[in-house]
Amino acid sequence: MNQNLSSLMRPWKIGKCEIKNRIVMTSMGGTNLLGWMERNHFDKEGAEFILKVAQNNAGLLLPGCQCVYNPMYGQWLYENRQMYRDLADWMPKLHKTGAKLFIQLTAGFGRSFTVTPVMEKIYNNQTLRSLTKRIMDIDKITACPSPAPNRWSDKVPSREMTKEEIREMVEAFGRSAKLLMDAGVDGVEIHAVHEGYLLDQFTLPYVNRRTDEYGGSFENRYRFAVEIVREIKSRCGEDFPVSMRYSVISRTKGMRQGALPGEEYTEVGRDFEESKKAAKYLQDAGIDMLNCDNGTYDAWYWSHPPIYMPKNCNLEDVIRLRRYIDIPVVCAGRLDPETAALSIDRGELDGAGFARQFLADPEWVTKLMEDREEDIRPCILCHNGCFTMCHYKGVPNDQPLEDSLHLARCAVNAETMQTKKHFIKESRRKKTIHIVGGGIAGMETARVCKLRGHNPIIYEKGDALGGTLIAASSESYKDKLRDLLKWYRRQMEVLGVEVHLNTEIDDPRKFGRKSDIIIATGARPRILTQVTGHEKMTEACDYLNGTLVGDRVAVIGGGLTGCEIAYELALKGRHPVIVEMKDDLISQPGVCLANSSYLREYFALHSVPVYLETSLKEVGDDFIVCTDRDGKEIRLDCDSVICSAGYIADPVIKENDRTSNMDYVGDCWKVGNLRTVIWRAYEVAMRL
Repeated sequence: MNQNLSSLMRPWKIGKCEIKNRIVMTSMGGTNLLGWMERNHFDKEGAEFILKVAQNNAGLLLPGCQCVYNPMYGQWLYENRQMYRDLADWMPKLHKTGAKLFIQLTAGFGRSFTVTPVMEKIYNNQTLRSLTKRIMDIDKITACPSPAPNRWSDKVPSREMTKEEIREMVEAFGRSAKLLMDAGVDGVEIHAVHEGYLLDQFTLPYVNRRTDEYGGSFENRYRFAVEIVREIKSRCGEDFPVSMRYSVISRTKGMRQGALPGEEYTEVGRDFEESKKAAKYLQDAGIDMLNCDNGTYDAWYWSHPPIYMPKNCNLEDVIRLRRYIDIPVVCAGRLDPETAALSIDRGELDGAGFARQFLADPEWVTKLMEDREEDIRPCILCHNGCFTMCHYKGVPNDQPLEDSLHLARCAVNAETMQTKKHFIKESRRKKTIHIVGGGIAGMETARVCKLRGHNPIIYEKGDALGGTLIAASSESYKDKLRDLLKWYRRQMEVLGVEVHLNTEIDDPRKFGRKSDIIIATGARPRILTQVTGHEKMTEACDYLNGTLVGDRVAVIGGGLTGCEIAYELALKGRHPVIVEMKDDLISQPGVCLANSSYLREYFALHSVPVYLETSLKEVGDDFIVCTDRDGKEIRLDCDSVICSAGYIADPVIKENDRTSNMDYVGDCWKVGNLRTVIWRAYEVAMRL
């Protein structure tokens, strides 16, 4: 193992509980042991994932948070005693690995509960609200300290939580923690004075405007959290470790308004002066560890950093906080292992928290220890599998139902927590598989085919493997995508996949019917031929591949690709302007709010002009002419124009000419994102 990482392997203690190393898998929604957005039960798929992580040398594991009051069906977590017996039967397997397990218990979401269009309809129809109350009591699960707007929707406001409801929650934490302790769990984590969840909302002045003993003064605002700590300790004893998920600074300007890195702003939530006082207060109440980051749902990119956020974005604040308390602290948020190891070595940090990287590669710690970093499949910070909760103007959470329920997933690893659906099984009939196209879809198909015992052969018309990802990973901040591209190319080498570069296959039927043929030829850009002067525009991928542009650049298309290009131009000191036909930027399903809100707020902060509900009419030599929603023409001066108007599936052979031994993967099947590309390729390869 790299000696610069050696401090990550040192043991440490949380209270009297010794942890074998400093690697902490922090909690993620969907990595639950007792069910997630469903009836509580011991979840075998969740347990299998947690056990795999433990077997691969993580020291402390924190599965997904468990609501003490289940939003679905209104069940209290302590009611299902059978799942605790099942958990007790499983715990020896976990402990055999040497890892420790803390279960994270949550009071819920309050105004941060992710409202969907269906929930809006239910809430605003009294009959539907009454009929569905036993399944989902929206009024109860969205209640918060004071009446407040929901983070996602103006149509489902949050009412004030009653004192009786608070007392029920406090008791539920204690009863659930005792059952977990009796089942052999090593500790619990209170979720959370963190990220703008319900407990955090009580501590934050911009949400909590109560006038009773749970509002107003510092002590009152933290009373709910302190009562929970004391309730757990009274039932479980002082030696049972209790951690707390904790945001050092809220980084929030107001309702639905975050503060970007480096931005000057007035904090409406918890600033550092209050934070150091609160941390000491919670320590004195009995908390044994603080598991730290920053942010709220209003500034969600701090808690769930997209690729645009700087590495180690929360570390400086966590290190500062550590000086004021005597209990261990863990930091999470785009944490770099080598930087974390250095901080631990200096005594600035106690544990290093990692989350989504475990979804991408549950074995990554083992690979790190074995000096096999090049074999680690990287998390690309996309949220396309683990958090597809998205939001744009007029639309609340537009997440598909299958992504909302049950377990976490990963865009770059189709197997993550889907072992019954996605798994490698050796083929009984070994075949030669001809794959036309060497992008990510082609390489994933080849990888899975090779692991199943087939002989895949890739034919790529370009001089390098990677396809569209070569362009998509070229921007300065896309280091993780470049890592993914390297990983795929290495897999082709390690597995011995036969690759033919600079080889264009114009008619795959020439391979005949004795072997399977996979078409992975990607998509072509949509050309705005109706626009006068459209030929003067630079296509998005051409720009990403190196075509030069001027200082003032009009980006046509405000979807994710167009916004990322505008962001890159701004980072380079250029002056982009975005023209988008829809009524909001990134108005598309599947782009997490943490990602999209960062870009929208970046453009607002840096005064990047954005023209919504505006269509391109003409491209001149140094200008464009657009039409707004009222039909008014707008002339914008610019040096260059980049077209990011989307893509069209482009199979080398059309559906009518397809033979029975052919199939499509990637964008030539259906234009999507890396998740749809990788999962489709995996599934097709499984069938061969």
